[in-house]
Amino acid sequence: MSRTLWCEYAWLGGSVPERSVMIQIEDGRFTSVSPGVAAGGAERRSGLSLPGFANAHSHAFHRALRGRTHAERGDFWSWREQMYRLAARLDPTAYFRLARATFSEMVMAGYTTVGEFHYLHHGPAGKPYSDPNEMGHTLIAAARDAGIRITLLDTCYLHGGFDTQLDVVQRRFGDGTVAGWFDRVSRIEADEGARVGAAVHSVRACTEDEIATVASYATDMPLHAHVSEQPKENEDCLDRYGATPTAVFARSGALGRRFTAVHATHLTHADRELLGGSTVCVCPTTERDLADGVGDGRRLLDAGASLSLGSDSNAVIDAFEEARALELHARLTTRERGRLALVEQLSALTDHASIGWDDAGEIRPGRRADLVTVAFDSVRLAGTSPEGMLAAVVFAGSAADVTTVTVDGVDRVTAGQYVAGDVAREFTELVPRLFA
Repeated sequence: MSRTLWCEYAWLGGSVPERSVMIQIEDGRFTSVSPGVAAGGAERRSGLSLPGFANAHSHAFHRALRGRTHAERGDFWSWREQMYRLAARLDPTAYFRLARATFSEMVMAGYTTVGEFHYLHHGPAGKPYSDPNEMGHTLIAAARDAGIRITLLDTCYLHGGFDTQLDVVQRRFGDGTVAGWFDRVSRIEADEGARVGAAVHSVRACTEDEIATVASYATDMPLHAHVSEQPKENEDCLDRYGATPTAVFARSGALGRRFTAVHATHLTHADRELLGGSTVCVCPTTERDLADGVGDGRRLLDAGASLSLGSDSNAVIDAFEEARALELHARLTTRERGRLALVEQLSALTDHASIGWDDAGEIRPGRRADLVTVAFDSVRLAGTSPEGMLAAVVFAGSAADVTTVTVDGVDRVTAGQYVAGDVAREFTELVPRLFA
């Protein structure tokens, strides 16, 4: 299928967007990108067009907790107990509907790829389904229906904590051994819109030796892990190993270009240096919702790490909110403005490489034809000059300003409407049943 699009403005990677950009698409790829060209008879995109956004860290089922946990007192650990209660109630049918609706909401917000950190593998009390990958295949099918690409980051989760067995809910997450985990993962059936990656849940859920084994198995796929999300995790890790979580992953051979440390909120200077050459996925809306703390993206970039962004618990699904919070949270902790450049924020938002899609995230020939178009006629963005468009959309825009989303050359959102169904109705019908 071929298409010719004309974008009023398009961000091609520079400090300001280009004007009057003609784009040719063939078979889901950009074949030519030419600024300064008259529209002629091409399909017109008014406003600002950006590359598709990458949601590098998601737990789709957490979306059902929205409005049920935010206002309660407590900390990360008390929130986790409520999340576990939800996990205990999900079966493949409910999981499919919830994930499909969550992924659909992501598409409406401009996400074209999601990295789903998947650990809800088995049935109640850990009994495997007849298809051991029933839940993983459910997520892949949900993403396909929603119109978003997925990297299924299948997670090795073997312990309930340092030297602690899995509890009754956590048994759904475990495969007994790393070999058991890898045997199951190797049988996942993906498709052209899905890829399989690996994950270690955390240093709490796998021992140092087990992390090393996972890393040795996952040599040709993305490898992700929760790292230093909470100070208690660091303290317990120091007691157990005499090292920080980052140092444990380094000793295990996990770090490097294919590795992503999720959160990395509480790092030492030495930790940041170790993560140079790896990616750190920051999840600002979840990190503030769970009172995790604020990381330091500037120092990570200066140490040689790359940054990506994730919606994590899906307390909020708004790509612009994640991108601006990366900078605004840093301003609060340093009392300094401009810690990250706009291009660095947008690069984190469009980083697909950390979830295994190196051919996406840029508007240039040969890349996947993903486009997110934002209108500038809303009360939030009206009156913006061309030179200020990038700053306005990052610091004042919202998912509600997204008018068109194209994934692999196919429009999934047009005129601000999701083409595949009524997502709000699905949440309205499904979520209350999960808590009945």
